[in-house]
Amino acid sequence: MAKICEITGARPGKGSVIHRRGLAKKKGGVGQHVTATNFRQFDLNLKKRRIWVPELEKYVTVKLTMRALKTMNKNGIYATLKAAGLV
Repeated sequence: MAKICEITGARPGKGSVIHRRGLAKKKGGVGQHVTATNFRQFDLNLKKRRIWVPELEKYVTVKLTMRALKTMNKNGIYATLKAAGLV
């Protein structure tokens, strides 16, 4: 199952975590040193929702992010689904 929002098309992002070792100079140490960088994935807040569309008088099941849900509340359910090509 792909982690893609059907409304906005958002996908998981990629990044890295920098691991440091040592005490900072201003805290009395010899300074911090980067020992490793590990790659990680920034996942979406993705949910599967069953939404009632009054114009169609039926439920539509959509996989979307919570940000897309806020967009649907602001712009209207039918208009947002139509713009995304789901209706």
